[in-house]
Parts: sequence; C-alpha cells; structure tokens
Amino acid sequence: MGHDHANHGHSHGHAHGGHGHSHAPADFGRAFAIGTALNLLFVGIEGGAGFLTNSVALLADAGHNLSDVLGLLIAWGGAELAKRPTSKRFTYGLRGSSILAALANALVLLVAVGAIALEAFRRLSDPQPIEAGPVMIVAAIGILVNLGTAMLFASGRKGDVNIRGAFLHMAADAAVSAGVVIAGALYLWSGAAWIDPAVSLLVVAVILWSTWGLLKESTVLALQAVPPGIDPDKVAAMLEGLPGVARLHDLHIWPMSTTETALTAHLVMQGGHPGDAFLASTQHRLSHDFGIGHATLQIELSEAADCGMGERTV
Repeated sequence: MGHDHANHGHSHGHAHGGHGHSHAPADFGRAFAIGTALNLLFVGIEGGAGFLTNSVALLADAGHNLSDVLGLLIAWGGAELAKRPTSKRFTYGLRGSSILAALANALVLLVAVGAIALEAFRRLSDPQPIEAGPVMIVAAIGILVNLGTAMLFASGRKGDVNIRGAFLHMAADAAVSAGVVIAGALYLWSGAAWIDPAVSLLVVAVILWSTWGLLKESTVLALQAVPPGIDPDKVAAMLEGLPGVARLHDLHIWPMSTTETALTAHLVMQGGHPGDAFLASTQHRLSHDFGIGHATLQIELSEAADCGMGERTV
C-alpha cells in the first residue's frame, strides 16, 4: 500500500482567517505607537479632571482608557511576536501570539469592567455633585481622541481579530465619552447627582457588549477551532469533488494566528498520484475560496490509511 505524501509549500495568496478577502496592511506598528501615545496622554488629563471635578463617570472612563492602553500594548506585542521567524522548536514561529494577545485583551477589559461597576454602585448609594462643565469638555476631547485612534485600525478590522479588538475598543470608548457628555448635560438640566454613576453603569454595559464578541472569538481561536467564516462542510465538499478523489478523511482546519489559517487533509486517489499541478491548483482554490493559505495535502493510493482523528467519509 503506497502512500504518496504531498507536503507542499504553502500558498500565500492570503485572504486569511475566514474573514473574507481583506488585504489589510500587515504592519500596524505606527498605528499602535500613535494610538498608545494619544491614549496615555488623554488618560492623564481625564483622570486628573475626574478627581478635580469629583466625577466617577470621568474616572471610570479614564480607567477604561487605561485598560485600553494596556490592551493596545498587548495587541502590539502579539502582532510583533507573530512576525518572528520559525525555529526548530517553534516550527510555525510565534504566530499564535496574536491569538493569545486578543484573548488577554478581552480578559483585561473584563477586569476593568468589574472595577468600574464596583465604584459606580458605591457612588449610587452616596451620590456626589460634579462640575458638569469641565466634565463635558474633557469627555468631548475623549470623543476626538478615541475616534481618531479607532480610525488608525479601521482598515484592518475585517481581517484580523487582534486589530479588530483595538478598533472596537477605541470606537466603544468614543461612544462612552459621548455618554459622559450627555450625563453632564442631564446633570446641568436636572441637578440629579445619581446620573453620573448611572452613566458609569452604562459604560460597563457598553464595554461588556463590545468585549463579548472579542472574548468569544479569541477563545475559539485559542482552542484551534475552525476560524469564523470558514464552513468546513463546504471545504470538505470541494475537496471530495476534485477529480480522482475517492474519499476524504482526517480533514483539519485551524488558525495559525489571527490572520492565517492552515489545513491538512488526506485524499484517497486510487488512480494514482495526480501530480504537482493538481496540488498547486487545489491549494490555490483553498486560498481563494476559503482564505486558507497554508494547506498540506496527503495523497493516499489505498483505503487502508487513516490516523483516526476527525475522519470524514464520503
């Protein structure tokens, strides 16, 4: 029983991760540097203003922005580590760092949510007056800073969960800052001190809503599940429908990073090895149709071979 192993070089016409055929810039180093610097500066201004004006909404937003600075640094570190070359020990390089960064980013935000919620509930039981004018001015600046930072990552948000995490955090922060402006206006109109901590709880709700998707997707990727957007049944149907394929088994699809997807599959072809052109064409279809840029196909001439993991029978 002869087994012809076609462990071909990988096709790199990427439309990665099942997120469509996005060709986002690979390097967001400058965006991370600018975004981190802007947000650190704003955190200092907003936190100081929160203490001076006795606004828990501003302090909550400053805390959230500080967690986002940490999130940006984590995402940046993951993106940079993912560029490291392969080695004898790390044969895929450190591409998986971007997945771990996205997961860590989501967890950091959940910690920030807990701290904000605790302080807001404490203030609800003992509402304090605030200086609404300065609060509104600082929050309005926050809208500009956060929107500007979000736009730095807008081009990569569809192709990389790590970059999308940075984009969503900044966009959510802009919405939160807008909420603080509204809270200040309502306070000026009504004089009700409870409005400020109530808005803080809305901040918590916004963060939870924006973080849930990131946490869910990054966890799925960390567990090496088929990336969102790739239908394994359609991939299997395509491979099973190739000329000469009698059976497909041991099909595995997993994320190498937040932007790269790999596949291995065993194709039983009793008529003999189809040649390199067949393999190259199949890899091209996998890359073009499904965004799977790293495909390894094993050609088998007998029905006997089967590693017993994830078997698929026609």
